[in-house]
Amino acid sequence: MKLRRRDFLKATAAVSTVAMVGCGVPKNNALAPMDPKKAIGEDPGKWISTTCQGCTTWDPIQVFVQDGRAVKVRGNPNSKANCGTCCPRAHMGLQQLYDPDRVKVPMKRTNPEKGRGIDPKFVPITWDEALNTIADKMMELRNNGEAHKYMLNRGRYTYMRDMIYDAMTKIYGSPNNISHSALCAEAEKSGAFYTHGYWDYRDYDLTRTKYLLIWGLDPLVSNRQVPFSIKVFGDVLDKATVTVVDPKLNASAAKAHNWLPVLPGTDGALAVAIAHVLLTEDLWHKPFVGDFKNSVNQFKTGVTLDESVFEEKYTNGIIKWWNIELKDKTPEWAEQECGISAEVIYKTAREMAAAAPSICIWMGPGAAMQVRGTYTAMAIESLCGLLGNLDNIGGTMMKGKTHVNKMPKLDDYKDEVAKIKHKYKIDQRGYLQFPALNSGKSGGGVVTNNLADGILQKNPMEIKMGIGYMNNFAFSGTGAQRWEEAMSGLEFYVHITTNASEMTQFADIVLPSAITTFEKWGYLKSKGNLHSQVSLLQPVVEPLFDVRTDETEIPFLIAEKLAERGFDKLLRYYKEQIIDPETGKGASNAKEFAEIAVKYYTAPSWDGKKDFPGDKIKGWEAFKDAGVWNDARLEYKKSWGKFKTVTKKFEFYSETLKKALKGHADKHNVSIDKVLDVCNYEARGEMAFVPHYEAPFRYGSFEEYPFTFIDHKSRLNKEGRSANTPWYQEFKKVDLGDESWDDVLKINPDDAAGLGIKNGDMVRITSTNGSFTIKAKFWEGLRPGTVTKCYGQGHWAYGRVAALDYKNAKPRGFNNNELMPCDYDRISGSTARNGGFCGVKIEKV
Repeated sequence: MKLRRRDFLKATAAVSTVAMVGCGVPKNNALAPMDPKKAIGEDPGKWISTTCQGCTTWDPIQVFVQDGRAVKVRGNPNSKANCGTCCPRAHMGLQQLYDPDRVKVPMKRTNPEKGRGIDPKFVPITWDEALNTIADKMMELRNNGEAHKYMLNRGRYTYMRDMIYDAMTKIYGSPNNISHSALCAEAEKSGAFYTHGYWDYRDYDLTRTKYLLIWGLDPLVSNRQVPFSIKVFGDVLDKATVTVVDPKLNASAAKAHNWLPVLPGTDGALAVAIAHVLLTEDLWHKPFVGDFKNSVNQFKTGVTLDESVFEEKYTNGIIKWWNIELKDKTPEWAEQECGISAEVIYKTAREMAAAAPSICIWMGPGAAMQVRGTYTAMAIESLCGLLGNLDNIGGTMMKGKTHVNKMPKLDDYKDEVAKIKHKYKIDQRGYLQFPALNSGKSGGGVVTNNLADGILQKNPMEIKMGIGYMNNFAFSGTGAQRWEEAMSGLEFYVHITTNASEMTQFADIVLPSAITTFEKWGYLKSKGNLHSQVSLLQPVVEPLFDVRTDETEIPFLIAEKLAERGFDKLLRYYKEQIIDPETGKGASNAKEFAEIAVKYYTAPSWDGKKDFPGDKIKGWEAFKDAGVWNDARLEYKKSWGKFKTVTKKFEFYSETLKKALKGHADKHNVSIDKVLDVCNYEARGEMAFVPHYEAPFRYGSFEEYPFTFIDHKSRLNKEGRSANTPWYQEFKKVDLGDESWDDVLKINPDDAAGLGIKNGDMVRITSTNGSFTIKAKFWEGLRPGTVTKCYGQGHWAYGRVAALDYKNAKPRGFNNNELMPCDYDRISGSTARNGGFCGVKIEKV
């Protein structure tokens, strides 16, 4: 970011003011005065390796620590995935670490009434009292035969999640460990899995690509691999064609060669029309797909073909796909559906073919996280099959191999209560209306946002107690009002958090968490630049406050309290199974456990016992210093012929999805068509098994709600936890069209003129789910008929900077998730928050 001196001075002043308000300046605050006899930077310091968790890039970074303070951040030069770079999120971590609004000690609620704007009347308590209260409640449920009425909610995590999410929940005896995953992803994984058997995020060979197609995301701002994308994007623009498909002009589109402002939710129409051109013009990648047996192209618009005329190589069902979906899906047809001219569609398809197979197709949540998102994701992913770019030079890549230990088995530590089989979890995954087909298994995924309804309905069970960490579902789930209702009625909730977020306002016990990156132990697995990696989080400074690590220390402390009450299985598991690979000993206390657990898991990356491709790190201390282990560069074409699909091929006709849907249908004794009907898909019969276009499902008629609302992401949202930092608010204007210290609704000037709205006017925006007043901001980079707002503002809790009036629960702007209704892409379980599903009306106040 290039900042003017005036902006920097304003931010500095804002930082100083907020840091001094109320709580004063913490002892080790990076902003506090140093020794007046020495200049800043004069004292010796040290760069310490750790990992930024600002987004799912999980960026290896280093923090410069001077006189016990974290004062500067940079990318870790040892990482081959980010090449020593980081994005603005990593730098904002410094203000999060030294935020005076952090929760500093355990607290308990003294006001039994719960709800927005109701003062919980928290009072400080000791860790001992907090842990005793939690253990008493857990044992009460267990002794009453109600262990299954306990739940664990996980937000963002490190891979130490196993200790609290799996081990603690399952040994205790509850099926209800619920992750956040479906709030931010899953549908884009679903598209890849049902075409080529890969349930994960993709990597991209950006340094060798000849064509980059960015679809429904902005890799310079969000998604995965942000720092590396920023680093190489200029080079990509110089040597490759860049095309962005998005209804709004994002940062990538502003620099791209082509911007295709598709009508929200119609991405699938554009994808299948491109596929139609590739086939009718003989442009598919024959070394991957195959060819007609007589080598004469027979794909003609409207013509049905016999399957026997084509000989496929690494793909399955191209003729079925053509007959069922593609033969009539011309660019002229698509123009009427998606708003992109037929001429541009032809041009795009031909340019892509000319660059193939060195083409990256980077699909993100904007295209997939919609009510019928799995089929849109499949349609876009199918272009990878046609162009042969999967695991190919300059193409869309899978991932390499990381070497870590698995969680030790739990079986020997489960008693009769823990061994009870429960058919369903509280999020209702696996219900008829919620297939959640993670990796093809009915109920194998998660339906995070439906947890609120499960609690309210007490279906399939009543929930009497919950523990949540690094989560704020009352803010991050669409139809957020449901969460407030569910949490208000919950009998007992424990929130482990750095700041008093919206979720915290409903808690009975609040436990202060060590902040990720700076104060906690953990490790992460990620990928980028064709390298997979294991990266370390380690404490770089001593904690400022009386905090504990959420995933290791706190469950260990709870296990000790449970053991005091006669239930020692969890504590024995931690002590007997999580062993220090250097000493062969288990932990004697929680603090030891936090480090030993990380050593146990990451040992294969640094102990030298096995030889595998990648870095050669000699010992734990060397790993702490390096901060990251890199796999060797991913080899090309390794997946060809070995896709994890039913046919082992890239499936244009998805036998994998057919098997998964049949398994779910058989489970409920219904037909596949019935499943599709209940789950609100248009497909029936054979159409259900091929990538195809489904019209966007929309809340609100165009007559009453003529505009379509688009939610988009900020380059400053540090996993939603940065809004209480002055830097976030001051530099909010780096999100295109946004303003500092404000929340704005961006509208095309032509649309505004039709409504008599001037730039800066206050307007009321109304959906079927809510109505809010906000300032209108003219933004030309937006398709007419749509309005957009960046996600991240609208906190009514969290702190004195995030909220406009924290004491009175008054937000700065409004939360997009209170405007958008709750719905899902039910095949994957993903929350719908894109794809034109939210109609709105705009009125001048």
